[in-house]
Amino acid sequence: MLRRTERTLDNIPVGSLGMIPLVGCQDMGAKVNDYIIKWRKEDAPEHTQDIAFSGYTRDTYLIDADVPRFGSGEAKGIIKESVRGMDMYLLVDVCNYSVRYSLTGNKNYMSPDDHFQNLKRVIAAIGGKARRINVIMPFLYESRQHKRNGRESLDCALALQELVRMGVDNIITFDAHDPRVQNAIPLSGFETVPSTYQFIKGLLRKYDDLKIDADHMMAISPDEGGTNRAVYLANVLGLDMGMFYKRRDYTKVVNGRNPIVAHEFLGSSVEGKDVIIIDDMISSGESIIEVATELKKRKAKRIFAAATFGLFTNGMKKFDEAYEKGIITGILTTNLVYQTPELLSRPYYINCDMSKYIALIIDTLNHDGSINALLNPNERIQHVLKKYADGEPI
Repeated sequence: MLRRTERTLDNIPVGSLGMIPLVGCQDMGAKVNDYIIKWRKEDAPEHTQDIAFSGYTRDTYLIDADVPRFGSGEAKGIIKESVRGMDMYLLVDVCNYSVRYSLTGNKNYMSPDDHFQNLKRVIAAIGGKARRINVIMPFLYESRQHKRNGRESLDCALALQELVRMGVDNIITFDAHDPRVQNAIPLSGFETVPSTYQFIKGLLRKYDDLKIDADHMMAISPDEGGTNRAVYLANVLGLDMGMFYKRRDYTKVVNGRNPIVAHEFLGSSVEGKDVIIIDDMISSGESIIEVATELKKRKAKRIFAAATFGLFTNGMKKFDEAYEKGIITGILTTNLVYQTPELLSRPYYINCDMSKYIALIIDTLNHDGSINALLNPNERIQHVLKKYADGEPI
């Protein structure tokens, strides 16, 4: 892992650091805050006399903000303390469907649209007084609507442009469905951060009998869109790579998309090998389970599914059945989106905590430092693989 002490943090901070985790993202915000408090207290003796580092160490970097709602369901953003001249980081989880608000007396669950509106309300409440506004949106809002097929709206591009027009300087996301959406804002900061290192670390911590070489393991992409992720994973681990492509029925539309007729496999034999299926998200999970079933038919050994965002929109029942039948051995997702207690309790689930990673990104950007080493985790992956091979704790 790139430790904080190994980074060059000689730059003067852009401004006094402030963070606002929006409703539904407070747990992640609290963890990130704790890391930064700890790190900066360790650094404090170096900078106590330097006026450029005024406010560098504080008891909390969280700014008191709220988005109260009227009885009609409408809302407003409120910042309860001054943010003038601050380097602001707004954290938002647009997929947290557990948050409720009152709508004419009825309880209404927040949708991605509601979370995005709340983000804009807080930016509007800042009112241009902050020195810089950075948005950390792990699941990029509307990222699945990233290209146009026929007469369709380009929602992700519109959302990015709207944030930039409101004064947002940097947008940080994780494993964007299609990174080319940044073409909508070519002159603004946009970073899509991979979670590959955390997946590998989570897998190595859970299983002590993995043989990571081309003879015993393969990386699989469940569709043509995720090929780059599988190619990267295969290259850094020294594995073979395979992929499925989805044969669809373009005469029908079910739940907003053309239904999949079959999954066709391209690649070398998986017989007797452990397999890692890597994707950006698990939505309903149908594709992952169908791909895992096809791999089992081809006599794959253990199957691990890794996805940055575990949405599990149809619940856990299908995954429970797949686990009981031995189709899936483990599922790895991150805490970048809301995780249900039901998910966390599953014996096959491996939670990959990203709070320290986000804290490193925020702390580095506040110093106007390069995050290139954080965006390219190859060196850290090789380090953790060596420790695993040597039998050292990870």
